[in-house]
Amino acid sequence: MKQHDVIISGLHVDLTDAMKNAVHEKVERLFLHEDRIIRLRVELEYNQNISRQDEFIAKGHIEINGKDIVISVASDDLYKSIDLLVDKLDRKLRRRSRLAKVKRKQTQMIDIPAEIPKAV
Repeated sequence: MKQHDVIISGLHVDLTDAMKNAVHEKVERLFLHEDRIIRLRVELEYNQNISRQDEFIAKGHIEINGKDIVISVASDDLYKSIDLLVDKLDRKLRRRSRLAKVKRKQTQMIDIPAEIPKAV
């Protein structure tokens, strides 16, 4: 199996092997849906708020041909944040693919004048 270019970083979080394996397992399906992904960065962040409970933020950045896809998700559990992030990234990739197919299939009528001037 091909090893894909996935960069995992942590902010205020010590990355364990279990976390890295969970991220790699989840993002594999993104590479199944889209083979033109150049690089995928996942940033896991722990944010401790005084007024609210602790929250874990997962940020994903997909470098792809065209405009990059950037998504951020927050929840009270790190693994839940990873799941939600991958779901959102997957929806974005599928939507992008679907829109590209729709744009290819839509043809537009061009009005060409009857008399075209000759170039001299």
